[in-house]
Amino acid sequence: MEQQRDILGMLDMMVVPAFCAREQTVLRANPAAQGLLITPGTPIRELLLTGAEEYGEFEGGCLYLTLTLSGTPHGAAVSRVDDLDIFVLEQEPPQRELTSLALAAQELREPLANVMMSAERLFPTVQGGDAASLNRSLYQMLRILGNMADAVSFCAGSRQETVNICSVMEEVFGKAREALSRSGRELLYKGPKESIYCLADAQQLERAVLNMLSNASKFASKDGSIQAEMTRRGRMLRISVTDCGSGIAREILPTLFCRYLRQPTLEDSRFGIGLGMVLIRSAAGNHGGTVLIDQPGEGLTRITMTLAIRQNTEPLLRSPMLRTDYSGERDHTLVELSDCLIPEIYNPQN
Repeated sequence: MEQQRDILGMLDMMVVPAFCAREQTVLRANPAAQGLLITPGTPIRELLLTGAEEYGEFEGGCLYLTLTLSGTPHGAAVSRVDDLDIFVLEQEPPQRELTSLALAAQELREPLANVMMSAERLFPTVQGGDAASLNRSLYQMLRILGNMADAVSFCAGSRQETVNICSVMEEVFGKAREALSRSGRELLYKGPKESIYCLADAQQLERAVLNMLSNASKFASKDGSIQAEMTRRGRMLRISVTDCGSGIAREILPTLFCRYLRQPTLEDSRFGIGLGMVLIRSAAGNHGGTVLIDQPGEGLTRITMTLAIRQNTEPLLRSPMLRTDYSGERDHTLVELSDCLIPEIYNPQN
């Protein structure tokens, strides 16, 4: 009871909009949340844009879902303390900060492209180990700039077409399994046996899943395997990645989904700049789903992305969608996993 009183008092001191709920009903909102017309007694289901089913099953960890407040979507991170659910809202849509990052990436892409072309000309004269290390570093820079450039477009939406989602995931996890195996990391994936056709942006989902695997590999113990699974429940798909490692400190759980806004610190470098989680949660939201981070057992950390199975109901024929390749036609798996694969894989002489 005393802990709950502390939580209620803490809400009033928070600058960002926040509120707590009990039994899926708003119990108390701080002044910033009241400004968004969140009032005690409001059923949570009336506020949800995505995540109704996921929130109904929520038992712990940190869940990212989307609320509709005054007709405007707002992302919210939900964590549970005893029987209270604490909702911390994004103070404002993230486009302004992400657009600034995209503009910076745009300026840096040309110099990086020039460096990569120069490096390719030099590689025949550079010895194996040095060439591999240099090439891996360039792939890491390409990944960072790609995340900076594309996070805002992920938030803006997706371009979806009918795909066999099972085949898409089999290919993504298959390529990742081979690359991680060469780095001494075991990846086990299990998915549905039947074909499931639905509307999806295959490239968005590929990058989201590869970011999930990158995080799992960086935080997993050296001798621990990574477990991945896709399951179907009704009209929803669940893609989960579980690792056995150090876990995530409880105090940073509510900020996991917007850590790109934090001040620079000397914290664990494995967290990166925080944009990978933006890509994951945005991809899930664009596909009618949410993201949950929890600990299903001692020493285990699991991230689960849900997707709605939606069919194309448009009767009109459309021409194939064209898009540029964000990696410059380089191997997507090697780009997105460059932070956790060994340098030898990037040896240009292989």
